[in-house]
Amino acid sequence: MGKGTGWLSQRKAGDNIDLLGPLGNGFSIHPDSQNLLFIAGGMGIAPLCFLARQARRQGRSVRLLLGAATKAQLCPSRLLSDEISCVTATEDGSAGRQGMITECLPDFSGRADQVFACGPTPMYRALHNEELLKTKHVQVSLEVRMACGLGVCYGCTVKTENGLKQVCRDGPVFDLNDIIWDEFADI
Repeated sequence: MGKGTGWLSQRKAGDNIDLLGPLGNGFSIHPDSQNLLFIAGGMGIAPLCFLARQARRQGRSVRLLLGAATKAQLCPSRLLSDEISCVTATEDGSAGRQGMITECLPDFSGRADQVFACGPTPMYRALHNEELLKTKHVQVSLEVRMACGLGVCYGCTVKTENGLKQVCRDGPVFDLNDIIWDEFADI
């Protein structure tokens, strides 16, 4: 969609590119967590696929709630491990349950020791308002524009219960209840 993604999509195999990373902090599975719940909205599936594979290699149980607007926007099942229990929902009902993936939480959140989410801001707001998750440790990966990637420009600053934080340096993964959602801009 953006200039950077457009440029990157034009690179050919063998092209050299300079990268700065990894930046910030990623998801963290607690040592005593055995039953993990993953919630992916749209393209939010990408980082959760890697985390789910790692969790399965460690012998943990993984349940994935995968949502998208339409069937065409769902991650192809061939890219998901067979060892991951997956529930899908689409807004238009073209695959899985019809509705938002967050509507599936009552059926699956009770057993979870820990919850990981990646998706759009409205999904995070729904998770934050979900009473069933108030007693759970929920980590979310924020997606905001990062200008410098080093925490110098303050362009990716978010308000948290612990003061101002930069997504590029202090995140992108935060505790769901640490973000002050009333002051978080929808991107």
